[in-house]
Amino acid sequence: MNNKGKIALITGATGGIGFEVAKRLGNDGFTVILNGIDNEAGIERVKELKNKGIQAEYYHFDVTNENDVTTNVNKIGLKYGKIDVLVNNAGGLGGRARFEEMTTEFYRFVMALNLDSVFFTSRAAIPFLKNGENATIINYTSNAGWNAGGPGAGIYGTSKAGVHAITRALAKDLAEYGIRVNAVSPGTIDTPFHAQIKATKPEVFASWKNNIMLGRLGQPEEVAGVVSFLASKDASFLTAETIQVGGGQALGI
Repeated sequence: MNNKGKIALITGATGGIGFEVAKRLGNDGFTVILNGIDNEAGIERVKELKNKGIQAEYYHFDVTNENDVTTNVNKIGLKYGKIDVLVNNAGGLGGRARFEEMTTEFYRFVMALNLDSVFFTSRAAIPFLKNGENATIINYTSNAGWNAGGPGAGIYGTSKAGVHAITRALAKDLAEYGIRVNAVSPGTIDTPFHAQIKATKPEVFASWKNNIMLGRLGQPEEVAGVVSFLASKDASFLTAETIQVGGGQALGI
């Protein structure tokens, strides 16, 4: 793909799915801007990408901090004069808590990590996306946004339902500028996100594939491939959509 000179900003990109997305978009020809809060990992990931001939930079900022996001996205946008693709990859479970004992602090943290982050980063990027070519925002929701999550993950599910809604709302808001907004909804992907349960309860981890129609866990590069499509001109008439990347997991078996 001829994406030379095009800029892609990926939040939470120093590992897991985010780094696979950075690699894929870099191989597609984008200059990739990696965001994260682990400076050591960020520097290493950029070095790895540059060794593959990919133009890459790392910016340290916390996606839950409004001022931090605005300052750094402005720096990126002003440096390049535009942003072509924003991938709001940062997010996570944040831990587990049932509502009865859930602290307000925990509630606000999970909502900030998954939903505030999309709002802060998208809002800051919009002026620069208006200068982009085939400009697009790609968010991440989850099955939990529909089924409200497992035990203790109710607020995670609530936050991801918000991401589903804000994806469609942003798409409506930005259509007049030709900016597309879509989301991916990864199923159970074999990443460090699940490292703890994989190490402590391998039988539980192995059983997860039994709920997936294709009979296996997903790989990060399979999510990255869908993000690559959504960022491409092949998806130029696609907006306000959420693509399930879960091997049929959302339907249950």
